[in-house]
Amino acid sequence: MVEQSEPPEEPRLPPGQYVPRGRPVIHYGRVPTFRPATWQLHVMGATASGEQHRFTWPQFSELPRTTIVADFHCVTKFSIMGNEWSGVSTETLMKIAPPAPDVKHVMIWGEYGYSANIRIGDFARSQTMFALEFDEKPISAERGFPVRMIVPHLYAWKSVKWVRAVEYLLEDKRGFWEERGYHNIADPWREQRYSYQEEAGEGPP
Repeated sequence: MVEQSEPPEEPRLPPGQYVPRGRPVIHYGRVPTFRPATWQLHVMGATASGEQHRFTWPQFSELPRTTIVADFHCVTKFSIMGNEWSGVSTETLMKIAPPAPDVKHVMIWGEYGYSANIRIGDFARSQTMFALEFDEKPISAERGFPVRMIVPHLYAWKSVKWVRAVEYLLEDKRGFWEERGYHNIADPWREQRYSYQEEAGEGPP
């Protein structure tokens, strides 16, 4: 009798990526100062109610939390494997501040006007979250404290640091790096690094 071999495991490292020593941290611009007394997270744009939602730091930090373990793929080609993130899932936020039925995209806004756009399907995935902790400790300032977006299935520039607002969009528009030549979708498994690689329908008109 011929023994059946186990099917090969799906590789976790996308093409063109490598695993570095340690856990590199890179970001654009200076690290902002967190002021809990005045910090707010806004949910705006095409909300189901037509109203803007605001969360103070106590309100947001007390929302139900979930934990995920996920890999992290930077467009500069390093991947950090097996990270534990804890925070507020996008599913939780969408129940409290739901989008209108015809929302197709979401813009995530960070401090200093930084932004990244993702499709509503990417935003609503089970592992997408607003992370407050990294490996069971509050996220460090340079990694995005107090709140960082985590979209582990896309390149890491979509995982916006120092999140301050979520904007529901009826039509797509490019964020900060997308306007500067990065790919609109950012799938690491397809090596979608730059806008010149975009195919029809992958970017705004």
